[in-house]
Amino acid sequence: MGMKQEKQYRQDIINAGMRMNELGINQGTSGNISLRWKDGILVTPTGVPYEELKPEDICWQHLDGNVKGKLEISSEWRFHIEIQRHRPDVNAVVHTHSNHATALAIQEMEIPAIHYMVAAGGGPNIRCAPYATFGTQELAENALTALKNRSCCLLAHHGVIATGSSLSTALWLASEVETIAKQYILILSTGQKPKLLSDAEIERVRTKMSGYGLKNRKGKLVG
Repeated sequence: MGMKQEKQYRQDIINAGMRMNELGINQGTSGNISLRWKDGILVTPTGVPYEELKPEDICWQHLDGNVKGKLEISSEWRFHIEIQRHRPDVNAVVHTHSNHATALAIQEMEIPAIHYMVAAGGGPNIRCAPYATFGTQELAENALTALKNRSCCLLAHHGVIATGSSLSTALWLASEVETIAKQYILILSTGQKPKLLSDAEIERVRTKMSGYGLKNRKGKLVG
């Protein structure tokens, strides 16, 4: 893997950022993305609209914390680096402020097993990490705990983290979390108690999902 591959990864991050906004799961310059590269991660800079970024603007951070880049790294670099340090199965992290999922996060609510697609997050619920100020080590640790045996979580009064073995998979999961969150809010609006799938059924679905998820045109799983 050389400079050409690295440049492509940097462009992939920019494309994913613009795609987040197109999907309506992020707004403006909020949210951030990281992608594992060699012995560190490529991370979006802070405060620059995705459509204005160039590959050379993406920051690189070694797993020891050292940063290289001409722009200031995302303020949320701590949870990106902590997730990538402690989760070798994760190659990409996508953080969004999608409306419905963030509304639940504001209420410090997890998403229970209302739909079988909750299993895409790795278990019978999508947890909500306790609140901590953005950009802090406390937030990073809270997120890491909420992601134990999970591939996504909510952040109280903040937003969503979705992870994946590839950037495409993480972005797909972030969109799925928003869809499920919207469904949950619609259920709650009926005033009826949500009917939940059992833990056993979620585990059954999770096992079946080993061959399910985002695929390319050849029918092969992405990532």
